[in-house]
Amino acid sequence: MRALVQRVKMARVCVDNTCIAEIGLGFLVLLGVARRDTMDDVRWVADKVGGLRIFADEHGKMGRSLSDVAGSVLVVSQFTLYGRVERGLRPDFVEAAPGAMALPLYEAFVARLRDTGLKVVTGQFGAHMEIQLINDGPVTMMIESRER
Repeated sequence: MRALVQRVKMARVCVDNTCIAEIGLGFLVLLGVARRDTMDDVRWVADKVGGLRIFADEHGKMGRSLSDVAGSVLVVSQFTLYGRVERGLRPDFVEAAPGAMALPLYEAFVARLRDTGLKVVTGQFGAHMEIQLINDGPVTMMIESRER
């Protein structure tokens, strides 16, 4: 499982010219699910994302978490995080989980974050989405479950 986490001042996702979710200060999380992922991956990545301390503290260091700053999370499914371009210029998505396999793990990831008390909104799984954001920093982190 891969989570590309961007610290944002604002993010929103629209489908068919209708905005379906929006947050202020918080994280935009682009979440990719691999064929080999399990609930252990979900728990590990969700706990990392929920606990990340990448907001400035009183000393200007990255020491505050989402809950410390009353931030929110926008989670967007992103199978292209598993696109590979080692051969040629057209990506293959062999490692990405098919939708039927990815959806329950995506939903479990969202539920795990919500269970911590965080405000979590989502894009629309499998839809063509337009995402607008104001990056804060910019600060971007890649969290991969196979690195644990």
